[in-house]
Amino acid sequence: MDSPTAPDWGTLCSLYGVRAQAINRGVAAAFVALALAGAAPDPGQPPLTVQTALSGGPIDPEQAKLTFETADLSFEVFPERQALSGVAVLTFTAKAPVARLVIDLDRNLPVSAISIDGQALAKGAWRNPEGRMTIDLPRPVAAGAKVAARIAYGGTPHVAVRAPWDGGFVWSKAPTGEPWIATAVQGEGCDLFWPCIDAPTFEPKTVDLHITVPKGLSAPSNGRLIGVDTLADGRTRWNWRAKNPNTYAIALNIGPYEEMKGTHRSRFGNDIPLHFWHLKGNAEKARGLFAEFGPTIDFFEAEVGPYPFADEKMGVVETPHLGMEHQTINAYGNGYKLAAEGFDWLLHHEFAHEWFANQMTAANWDDFWLHEGYAQYMQPLYGLRREGYARYIAMMIEGRARVANRHPIVSGQPRDEGAVYDDANGPGGDIYFKGAWMLHTLRGYVGDAAFGEITRRLVYGRSDPRPGNFTPRYSSTAEYRRIVLEVTGRDMDWFLDAYLTKAPLPDLVETRSPGRLSLEWRVPDGRPFPLPVEVEVDGRIEKLPMTGGRGSIAVPSGAAVSVDPMMRVLRRLPAYERMQAAR
Repeated sequence: MDSPTAPDWGTLCSLYGVRAQAINRGVAAAFVALALAGAAPDPGQPPLTVQTALSGGPIDPEQAKLTFETADLSFEVFPERQALSGVAVLTFTAKAPVARLVIDLDRNLPVSAISIDGQALAKGAWRNPEGRMTIDLPRPVAAGAKVAARIAYGGTPHVAVRAPWDGGFVWSKAPTGEPWIATAVQGEGCDLFWPCIDAPTFEPKTVDLHITVPKGLSAPSNGRLIGVDTLADGRTRWNWRAKNPNTYAIALNIGPYEEMKGTHRSRFGNDIPLHFWHLKGNAEKARGLFAEFGPTIDFFEAEVGPYPFADEKMGVVETPHLGMEHQTINAYGNGYKLAAEGFDWLLHHEFAHEWFANQMTAANWDDFWLHEGYAQYMQPLYGLRREGYARYIAMMIEGRARVANRHPIVSGQPRDEGAVYDDANGPGGDIYFKGAWMLHTLRGYVGDAAFGEITRRLVYGRSDPRPGNFTPRYSSTAEYRRIVLEVTGRDMDWFLDAYLTKAPLPDLVETRSPGRLSLEWRVPDGRPFPLPVEVEVDGRIEKLPMTGGRGSIAVPSGAAVSVDPMMRVLRRLPAYERMQAAR
């Protein structure tokens, strides 16, 4: 996507909404601030309410009484009017008696009719003043009983001025002139274009999608293709079924697509369908990207475990915005750029989210680092597998200058997605780069085997994942602490607190005396921080155990000394602070 000021989009997206590994170190700080702040509202469209602009946060008490079972979503898109017509059939199970349903939907998409369990409601039975619709039920629903709501709605959906940082619809044209349309709603949530409960823990067990588009266009979407119906006037209806999707990951993609497909034989013995929908005219470049699909899957299956949605597909679609982790239909808009590391960071990063967002979902946005820190870290790990430690640490160093340390990564309180991405009051880009560097340090400390076990238990809830023996799950920072303790047998709150719940980095203070170098860790709360540190003296590396947070080593007069020469530890580095201040 073009920027009016033409910054490097890899840098911007790495800090807000989509994630980059290739960083242009010359990008001005003003561009980064622009990305973090989001786009200015379009004066030509109705504003979003505060409620609709939020995603996540504290759960409404009425919504907390419900389990979201299924969603059957029918959409028709009208490119010439930039309009949407929708019918959503939502089923819930009541965990406690309920007399009304509370469902999130942008009020700029007016509801024309609602029925409950097949009974039509009078228009006065629902109201939606602020984007959180209340529906009075014709009769109370007992605990344990199910209720189905059919909601017909439509209108002009919110336009994403600068997707994916600004959520909504992207109405574009392909180079060949046909409509090219996409949705990206991570920041504001599913209620921008379909009725839902806009919080991470309200994933439906199944979602059926029926997407009607003009003649000649395709509509690749989430899950497994059930079939394509051709209507009498040439329009087509694309029918998909997805299991346990993230609500923000439900996506519409409409355009003059051509499809590449194949099959990858997994290291776990199952076959994974591969699908790539690209624009006409891009076949040659698309073949190069498609060739990365199999090796990318194999890396993740070796490093983490089985691909979670192998019975559906690995799907990628070319989009008029940079990208997003839409479950089994990841958005790709990186322009097939070549990179020194030899693979496409955007494809790789968004695919990482199939494990770290879609299989394992943070129960609250406060724990967003579980998605982004891990997904960011996977690209350097792939570099390590492909080319060794030099490539790995080079890729890690690219992100080190982006660690801001203004606010803790985790607050311990329920937060909406925007509050986490708010660089002024929340961690912002640190959920990516500081999170990745914490994982780099943790892996170096506990070892590859323990780190792999921690990661598997986080993602699958078990240490022996195999196709068919796991389902998508929710996790949290609190659970991550318990997993680290169980795997290592050590209480590592001193480590996790220092990096997750404190803003300043641990400071390794060096003191020189004749013939000796003394080191001391200092952390904000003054607790012991016994993280070992390597010291190189005249070419020989020794690891200091730093018991009690202190250590020392003999240093002959005139010896060349380097602390942490392989950059294995995330710590305060004044040179980075000076550089950031100068920017």
